[in-house]
Amino acid sequence: MLNRTCRTLAVVALLSVSCVGRGKYTEALDANSLLTSERDALTAEGIALSDQAGRLQTELEATNAVLEQTNRRLAAAIAQTGELEGDVARMEAALQVAEQRELAADAALAEYRALVARFQDMIDAGTLSVRVIDGRMVVELATDILFGAGSATLSADGATALRGVATVLAAIPDREFQVAGHTDNVPISTARFPSNWDMGASRAIAVLDVLTGGGLDSGRVSAASFGDTKPRDTNRTPEGRKNNRRIEITVVPDLSELPGYSELEAIAAGE
Repeated sequence: MLNRTCRTLAVVALLSVSCVGRGKYTEALDANSLLTSERDALTAEGIALSDQAGRLQTELEATNAVLEQTNRRLAAAIAQTGELEGDVARMEAALQVAEQRELAADAALAEYRALVARFQDMIDAGTLSVRVIDGRMVVELATDILFGAGSATLSADGATALRGVATVLAAIPDREFQVAGHTDNVPISTARFPSNWDMGASRAIAVLDVLTGGGLDSGRVSAASFGDTKPRDTNRTPEGRKNNRRIEITVVPDLSELPGYSELEAIAAGE
């Protein structure tokens, strides 16, 4: 009886222990399953985040490419703006120079008309002409009116005409004049005139003497000779040679009135 009771208690105890072990095991299995599910979920989330990071990296690279292209366009636009500003500045400078030249041309035209008006009586009488040669105003007198053939001595009528010229020139303010002698190409070789250059120079000096004696300041006039090097007409005919024998009184331009004079002055000063 006692042995049967002990065996019964042992079986009950063993069954109790087995029941507790099964519960713990089941709970462990459930916990493990839960952890596995959580792990799988986290793994899936990690994969999703990795894919999202890849897409964001691709979008970032595309954005950077667009930004770089935009920066290049902006730099090109800024450079073009600078070029346009440079073009505008150059155009404004060119317009300013053009305006200065137009003003200078208008002033020169007005001065030419005034000079013609002053000499109109002598022009009408055929004593002289007023011309524009190489951009300079020139009072031209035929030497056949002023001098005899092969001579540098002024005729009485020539001296009278030149004194009238002196009066007109002396009244023109702030201008200097150059008297130049021109000959035809017929060579001359005498004791007084060894060459055509000497003939032209002697006649120019004779004219200068009368002009300064007639009231033109000697500091405003000079003499030169071109001989037969600057013919105005042909030397093949008597009429052409007559036209080439002449005295030209050039109104010397004032360089300070010309565009670019200040730049030339700076260059000459070594600036």
